[in-house]
Amino acid sequence: MVAPAPVPRPSMARVLPRAPLRSVLFMLLFTAALYVIEAVDTVSGQQIQENGIEPLELDGLDGVLWAPLLHDDWAHLIANTVPFLVFGFLALAGGFRQFAMVTALIWVLGGLGVWLTGGYDGGVHIGASGLIFGWLVFLLTRGFFARSGLQILLAVGLFFVWGGILFGVLPGQPGVSWQAHLFGALTGLLAARLVAGADRRTGRAA
Repeated sequence: MVAPAPVPRPSMARVLPRAPLRSVLFMLLFTAALYVIEAVDTVSGQQIQENGIEPLELDGLDGVLWAPLLHDDWAHLIANTVPFLVFGFLALAGGFRQFAMVTALIWVLGGLGVWLTGGYDGGVHIGASGLIFGWLVFLLTRGFFARSGLQILLAVGLFFVWGGILFGVLPGQPGVSWQAHLFGALTGLLAARLVAGADRRTGRAA
């Protein structure tokens, strides 16, 4: 009698990437690219950051692609660096293909949400915080969708350390794009639901 092949462990049940060193290197390079862009922006007299999202302006729609790579100044970038590194690394637990899908979804849909609701006052929305909020909510909710005890335990830890930043989805602080935070978070929730469903289908097919 031949024993049945074990069902592959769903990617969302993982807490850390399969290749942690490679994932660390990837996130360090990704973060380094943000610093290079900010250096070029500083040298150019902050002309590059003008390519951010201009809400309801057709010629500002392409800012959806560039906004997460741009920052207002060094303090803005430095404030985003640690959560960007940590959440990005943890989001790689499901593999690079899943990470790319989740990140693209947050990047594009979150950016479109900002373009539609960000106000019509000539302001430009920039910064990686929308991506950060998306990754955080993805990490906070994917364990519940996947019914993974390890992922839920990780979510509890992340919420204890960083949960307070979720208040950033509410309007109130001048100069802060709460729209980017809100739509990044909502898209992160959507990504967690989609990935969990894909994992369950893969498990049933196996």
